[in-house]
Amino acid sequence: MPLIPIDDLSDPGLADYRDLTDVALRRVSEPAGGLYIAESAKVIERALAAGHVPRSVLCEQKWAAGIQSLVAPDVPVYVGSSALLESLTGFNLHRGALASMQRPALPSVASLLQDARRVVILEDIVDHTNVGAIFRSVAGLGADAVLVTPRSADPLYRRSVRVSMGTVLQVPWTRLPEWDVAAGQLHDAGFSIAALALADDAVTLDAYAASPPARVAILVGTEGDGLSRAALSAADTVVTIPMLHGVDSLNVASATAVALWALRVPPSAD
Repeated sequence: MPLIPIDDLSDPGLADYRDLTDVALRRVSEPAGGLYIAESAKVIERALAAGHVPRSVLCEQKWAAGIQSLVAPDVPVYVGSSALLESLTGFNLHRGALASMQRPALPSVASLLQDARRVVILEDIVDHTNVGAIFRSVAGLGADAVLVTPRSADPLYRRSVRVSMGTVLQVPWTRLPEWDVAAGQLHDAGFSIAALALADDAVTLDAYAASPPARVAILVGTEGDGLSRAALSAADTVVTIPMLHGVDSLNVASATAVALWALRVPPSAD
């Protein structure tokens, strides 16, 4: 398919890219429309490598040849000036290109847990930057999957994908049901739930990591209030990271990375 110059912003083919900076709108419209937005050539490449299917691509003319070489010949590639694309999307496309991708179907919780040994659970984490950073740590430190609660932010939102450097497209993930069901699913699969939180009965991370269960689900909570009572009730152990100089905790993404490193599965266990 030849490049498609943009001369009319009302073109229905551009609907996927309209008002990308409206978070409230996009977090509803993207899942409902069965799409997500991949930003930059590198992320688009990772999406394609993961088997995801592009609906279309949007870019400036100077990026068009390189982007067109990545996608199948039948994928529309829309091109326009920087000013025109900014008026469409709401921001400057300085990373070169956007692709509207078909959102893949989520796997079942049981299928992700079947062969996993380390998973991370995100409870009600709504900051897309933190979600993306956690996925990057999961990929880099070797956990097997991420499970997100119903009220957590969309891992496939544009900022999450970008911050994760596209690793959210590689790491298996799915949505958990509410805790009255989710806790049973995790325990039935042989997982011990380790909640990262401050509590009088918490064990230190280094003590817990000295002899961890074979299967561990690292549970982290929302940025403001931490873990809910339901989550703490579901946990088998509350684990805390010892801190110094009067600091009581780390950012949730940093804490997750520390816990993943401490609880990593040794290569000899593979």
